[in-house]
Amino acid sequence: MYGTGTKKMLNMLILDILKEYSDSEHRLLQQDIIDLLSSNYGISCERRAVKNNIVSLREMGYDIASEKGYYLRTRDFTDAELRLLIDGVFTSGAITDKEAHQLVKKLEKYSNRFFKAHVSHIHSTSSGKNAENQNVMDSIAAIDVAISKGKKISFSYLQYGIDFKLHPKRSIRYVVSPYQMISNKGKYYLVGNYDEYDDISHYRLDRITDVEILKENRKPMKTIKGLENGLSISNYIAEHVYMYSGESIRVKLRTSENLMDALIDSFGKEFRVSFGEEDDIIVNLKCNPDAFFYWAMQYGRNIEVLEPESMRERIRKASQEIYEKYLDK
Repeated sequence: MYGTGTKKMLNMLILDILKEYSDSEHRLLQQDIIDLLSSNYGISCERRAVKNNIVSLREMGYDIASEKGYYLRTRDFTDAELRLLIDGVFTSGAITDKEAHQLVKKLEKYSNRFFKAHVSHIHSTSSGKNAENQNVMDSIAAIDVAISKGKKISFSYLQYGIDFKLHPKRSIRYVVSPYQMISNKGKYYLVGNYDEYDDISHYRLDRITDVEILKENRKPMKTIKGLENGLSISNYIAEHVYMYSGESIRVKLRTSENLMDALIDSFGKEFRVSFGEEDDIIVNLKCNPDAFFYWAMQYGRNIEVLEPESMRERIRKASQEIYEKYLDK
């Protein structure tokens, strides 16, 4: 671990042992620590040295309990927090299975061997990620630098072909002013401005490759349509349910209180509700029109769009086209 062969790092070695071998259910006696120092690091010490070094660690701010043995009472992450982070890694659609396992191994370093035993099955299972773009982490690192330096980037954007493999969407590279990276529904996106236009666009991180940071400064955010007052990530996600680009519109719909869970899951809490006739409720919200259209088609049997008329007509036409496909011929 440290390979010093001396006692100069004794307090850090004892801290490592407490991190790896102790918790409230597994307390270490002084002799246990002495034995682990000998077996793990080839270092011998006396009981008094163990006690003195633990006092030193406490003075350094480490929360070490000494009730029927020593254990590290407070860690950077609780087991529940680590489990939540690990589950988040494995449900992310932005990284490959290999990258997911590598991240989990890093997270496990913040736990002890007893937690690792509980999640040992993870290393023999697949996260379900079979993405072919192996450069997601490199892209994220480069984009992060560009955002912090206020520079434009260029990149190739990929899409799947009928061979189920990723290919460049076009031969010309995209030039984008990057503003923020956000996570939405298990996917990771770059929010920015495509150089030829003056509005917001976004791109999936797992489709971006070969990122180059350009010398040219990015466009000021206040000059981009929709970002004049900055970027509110929560509002942006709520208005772009399926991450379609474009300006948002106001929508009014009729539904029932039973759909409140779905409404909040999709649009957050940034919408207004009033009572309609009988058990109906009237909902007013702001959303990207393409995103709302597909959301409305998903819940079409449970809602009626009241405004705008253009959205009513779009849904009416799509519903008719679907109906005609299922007519007996």
